[in-house]
Amino acid sequence: MADAFQRNVHCLLGLPFDAIDMTDAVRTICNAAQRREPCFFSTPNVNWLVASLSDAEFRGSVILSDLSIADGTPIVWIARLLGIPIHGRIAGSGVFETLRRRGTAPLSVFLFGGPEGVAETACKRVNADSRGLRCVGFQYPGWGTVEELSTDESVARINASGADFVVVALGARKGQAWIQRNRSRLSAPVISHLGAVIDFASGRIRRAPVWLQRAGLEWLWRIKEEPRLWRRYYSDGLVFFWLLVTRVAPLAWLLLWDKPTRQELDSAGFDVRDDGGEIDIRLRGAWIQDNLAPLRHCFSDAVRTGKDISLAMGEVTYIDSAFIGLLMLLHGKQEHQRRRLVVRNLNIRISRSFRYACAEFLLET
Repeated sequence: MADAFQRNVHCLLGLPFDAIDMTDAVRTICNAAQRREPCFFSTPNVNWLVASLSDAEFRGSVILSDLSIADGTPIVWIARLLGIPIHGRIAGSGVFETLRRRGTAPLSVFLFGGPEGVAETACKRVNADSRGLRCVGFQYPGWGTVEELSTDESVARINASGADFVVVALGARKGQAWIQRNRSRLSAPVISHLGAVIDFASGRIRRAPVWLQRAGLEWLWRIKEEPRLWRRYYSDGLVFFWLLVTRVAPLAWLLLWDKPTRQELDSAGFDVRDDGGEIDIRLRGAWIQDNLAPLRHCFSDAVRTGKDISLAMGEVTYIDSAFIGLLMLLHGKQEHQRRRLVVRNLNIRISRSFRYACAEFLLET
């Protein structure tokens, strides 16, 4: 895939989201499959946002994804309120169905997870009525720990299928952790945890009507189909409301009244110094989506050195969601290389932007 730092990524409530539409998402996935390039894509929704607040490993799995798409209408609504260019929901199940309807050479898919017998049924139905996907295998691994589900036999079975695309359905946290643990062992270029996709594909659970999806009420339909989910939706709803009051509303107010001046934008720049064991980058001025191009190349070059990175922001006067999203990518790359990223010398204005974006973790050494 292209240099990760060229992605149009924005931070929303502590997670990165790619500002793309369904067509571009499917094209990215298909290109990765055809070129045999790794593409781990995540589909964060409200439940993922809530879970990421207390689970750094889970949050890290999204940050380390090659593609992160907004699978939740409330996320799209908040993005519009905050001026983030995420214009529509891209549901993981929608991606799967779009791939099924493609008229070109089909992608081969392996289904891993779901209730016992459901993946087998889904596999048969995919092969019976799909043009764009061909199911080449399935496995019900049970409900053990991530370690217990990561046996050499399971990985070998998936690899032997020759699949282009592995769909995982183990529950969001366990599924993301399983992918992180095994992605380097899998030969399939594309992999994603797609939650209820196997259930939908098998016919065990019906998906909500389109009008309910567009109204942001799919959760009501899911409760009707799976009553046990009400507890999760209730708990997530309380935390989400708290986020709206304490983070989204203040950030919307801040964006309304605190805008960068032309002088701040014109003064944006940076200096880079290699201190031997560390790359020191000193930023100044206002950084927004429109002027990030030089910084994207700077971060890319810094990561390639394999050294610790220190980011001095004492002279930075303004940042937006695109800057924080870019910084998330830098954070993820450094974590992957087991190198440090230190962000220092923030003023109150910039610290407040990180807090309202739920991105304070980027400031931790």
